[in-house]
Amino acid sequence: MKNDFPIFKSNDRQKPFVYLDSAATAQKPRAVIDAVVHYYENYNANIHRGVYRISQKATQACESVREKIKNFIHAEKTEEIIFTSGTTEAINLIAFCFGENFSKGDEIIISEMEHHSNIVPWQLLCERCGAMLKIIPMDDKGELNLETFEKLLSSKTKLVSVTHISNVLGTVNPIEKIISLAHQKNIPVLIDGAQAVAHTPIDVRSLDCDFYVFSGHKMYAPTGIGVLYGKEKFLNQMPPYQGGGDMIKYVTFDKTEFAELPNKFEAGTQNMAGIIGLGAAVDFILSIGFETILKHEQELTQYALEALKKIPSIKIIGNPSERIGVISFVMDHVHPHDLGTILDTDNIAVRVGHHCAQPVADHFNVPATARISFGIYNTKEDVDQLIEGLKKVIHVFRL
Repeated sequence: MKNDFPIFKSNDRQKPFVYLDSAATAQKPRAVIDAVVHYYENYNANIHRGVYRISQKATQACESVREKIKNFIHAEKTEEIIFTSGTTEAINLIAFCFGENFSKGDEIIISEMEHHSNIVPWQLLCERCGAMLKIIPMDDKGELNLETFEKLLSSKTKLVSVTHISNVLGTVNPIEKIISLAHQKNIPVLIDGAQAVAHTPIDVRSLDCDFYVFSGHKMYAPTGIGVLYGKEKFLNQMPPYQGGGDMIKYVTFDKTEFAELPNKFEAGTQNMAGIIGLGAAVDFILSIGFETILKHEQELTQYALEALKKIPSIKIIGNPSERIGVISFVMDHVHPHDLGTILDTDNIAVRVGHHCAQPVADHFNVPATARISFGIYNTKEDVDQLIEGLKKVIHVFRL
């Protein structure tokens, strides 16, 4: 699979390049790169506006990706697929537009394991309107306490917003149960799928979530493109997020009438190359198949866990019963930044820090961790090279 990714061929060091940071951003396969280059070289034009040939071609290409995404996540209508710059913009859009009518005393529920992108927009909303943020706690395994969650649900709850998979712990949350419990009280649910969409099939209708958001760059697509899925009834109720071109039906100085879905939420020139790259990434993932992806990444994760546990100075953070290919760990007497720097000298890329999820680090009482995360291109040989690199870290620090 590595052969599909040009970056692994452009290695200027003696040792192979081992990339273990796919949770931050995935590398891009040749098929995606070629799709983007082909667009720029052959039919670069603004969409929805031009009557000339290449504009029509670009429009058709981008709208075909909307249809492709609809099918990819099993949405009911293409109008429910909104292109954004990524998960962060999608969550902020919902916080501003869906949260416009929230008021003092209303409550929003998120979890202790959220990425900052699913914390800060709700804090800002609470500051604007006087609503309150409620937190689902997690245990030391890195699993959410659903009993407490059920008790938090009340007539004051206006929205539940939780991550599908933790970007720090790899925990696969029981979102079906979370959605069901919330819907029993007619509370809408937003799922942050940034860490899920490249690794497991998504069926928004089966889940019955009200919103589902994700970023293209974590699923082998370009940066700067993402998706907001929302049930049509909610999207129609929400005001536009931004004003500008292509999101209007009629404009005078007295009044503006907004376009229908999905254009209402897509003001200005879209990231056409990103959209086309996203479509190519979907094709790439489906050509491999989620069954193959899941099997490969689960085997790799188990292999890595077993190898890491054999190093006495390493402590793995969290032990969820169901996890995807993300593992965070600390090493005794070694700061993660030093660990990451030494590994880089062996051409091994890992993530270090709090991974934009500082409350998770606070829960486990660590300032930072090292994190490895897998993509379809990773192999057991990558893990072996990581283990050798960690032994070098131990030698350097004389542990």
